[in-house]
Amino acid sequence: MRLNSLFALLLLLSCQIVFALSTDKFQDIEIEADTAEMDEIKGVSIYRGNVIVIQGSIRMTGDTMTVYFDDNGDMELVIMQGRPATYRQLPDDSPIYDEAEALQMEYYSLKDYVILIEEALVTQEGLRFSGERIEYDTVMSQVKAEGSTKTTKQKKDDTGKKDSGRVKSTIKKKKQE
Repeated sequence: MRLNSLFALLLLLSCQIVFALSTDKFQDIEIEADTAEMDEIKGVSIYRGNVIVIQGSIRMTGDTMTVYFDDNGDMELVIMQGRPATYRQLPDDSPIYDEAEALQMEYYSLKDYVILIEEALVTQEGLRFSGERIEYDTVMSQVKAEGSTKTTKQKKDDTGKKDSGRVKSTIKKKKQE
């Protein structure tokens, strides 16, 4: 009887966590930084120095974050810059976080959409995408990646060779039990 009660409690808690994830955008936003400047007339806030943002299961980090608000005072756009800036969110019905990083991230909170710019990387359950620009729909867990063009500078990879500038994907092989 006691074991069944414990199991039921664990099941209930896990269901609440999964349910809460789809409501991340309705959660309060907590921001930590070394400095903050807020201009209510322009609807812009700038945070600098070890910026950490938490909203439900969403966590973003970076060096500088600029937040733009609409006329109603709702957060419309967040631009996070870092070396790299990072983003992670636990999707509904998954025990594994989706993670992303880039030198610049644009998070459109009203659309649940993230654009990663320069040295972009997204890791989802068993998948890994990298490129110069990645667009990431956090609700649908969909990714669209672009490699570098002739106008973007090509970087060297870990071995010192010039990066091809192409989009790279890695699909992890499922472990056999």
